[in-house]
Amino acid sequence: MRRKLVAVAMSTLLMAGVLAGCGGGTKEEANVIKLGGNFELTGSVANYGNQAVNGIKLAIKQANAAGGIMGKQITLVLADNKSEAAEATNAATKLITQDKVVAIFGPATSSNTLATVQVSQDNKVPVLTPTGTNEKITVDNGKTRPYAFRSCFIDPLQGTIMANFASNTLKAKTAVIYIDNSSDYSKGLSQSFETLFTQNGGQVLGKEAFLQKDQDFKSTLTKIKALNPDVVFLPAYYEEVGKILKQAREMGMNMPFLGTDGWDDAKVVEIAGVAPLNNSFFSSHFSSQDTDPNVVKFIEAYKQEYSQEPSVFSALGYDAGLLMIDAIKRANSTDPTKIREALEQTKNLQLSTGLVTIDANHNPIKSAVVIEMKDGKQVFKEKVTPKL
Repeated sequence: MRRKLVAVAMSTLLMAGVLAGCGGGTKEEANVIKLGGNFELTGSVANYGNQAVNGIKLAIKQANAAGGIMGKQITLVLADNKSEAAEATNAATKLITQDKVVAIFGPATSSNTLATVQVSQDNKVPVLTPTGTNEKITVDNGKTRPYAFRSCFIDPLQGTIMANFASNTLKAKTAVIYIDNSSDYSKGLSQSFETLFTQNGGQVLGKEAFLQKDQDFKSTLTKIKALNPDVVFLPAYYEEVGKILKQAREMGMNMPFLGTDGWDDAKVVEIAGVAPLNNSFFSSHFSSQDTDPNVVKFIEAYKQEYSQEPSVFSALGYDAGLLMIDAIKRANSTDPTKIREALEQTKNLQLSTGLVTIDANHNPIKSAVVIEMKDGKQVFKEKVTPKL
């Protein structure tokens, strides 16, 4: 009888050891909250991913210093998607099935985020992209994806903001829309700009198009110049924007050019030159010159941590961190379903870039900024806060 009891006891101890080994240490696991980060840490857009991660890490560090959540410390488990959609899917699967995270940040780009959202839906784990702006991330065929969220505004908001800026601030009555015909981003923005600009009483005199990697834009610019619009709306990425502005100014086209967050990169100055960018404006998520106390506080903390100015990706990463931490606190649970419900219920949460309320489509209702390019520098022009 005694031998049987010893055998049972030994078996129980061995089983406990096996279970502890599988869980990485039950006591340790019980004292941490594991969040995943599926980001472009290498590859063509690694700069975006690493900057977003810096912001998230800062938010987590601050939360842990303040006592964590429910007495537990937060751990960020990173997976490199190598700036590729297929790798992004693999990273999401690994974070959920192997690392057992309760929620995921990222990816940074819309295409990579779209490649991962089905994984999060299938496994019922929330995914929160800081910078993916494509509408389809959170809404599929008219239905909101239950576990997909973002902390940045969606593309149509930018078109609306720039249309209002053209009408109300610049007092423009006429416009030409010049789009990248190879980009859904550009096409969608042009539609939202045109809709509101005409509603405001403006007239779109014409539309012209180019393709990514084009080098010579003078033919279409000649057509635009002949129409003599008050403004040109150019929703595109910085490489083509720089070349277009350079050639347009050489042709004597001095009217304002308007753009969106695809312009928001220091390389646009290298490509266009300083003077050609004068009298141009674009929308973005954040400006380091914003005097809002919450922005100033974030910039000071970021500089102290990283000894450099935060980029827009860093600011959006930080906001994503704050948004997720707040949701877990309100859920008072690490159950992914309860975290999802708390994210949905976010209302008037103060982030570094302004107050945020999550709408029915899991998109944030939040402020945007308009930035003016002046002598090669970004100058904060105004902040626009949508009505709730």
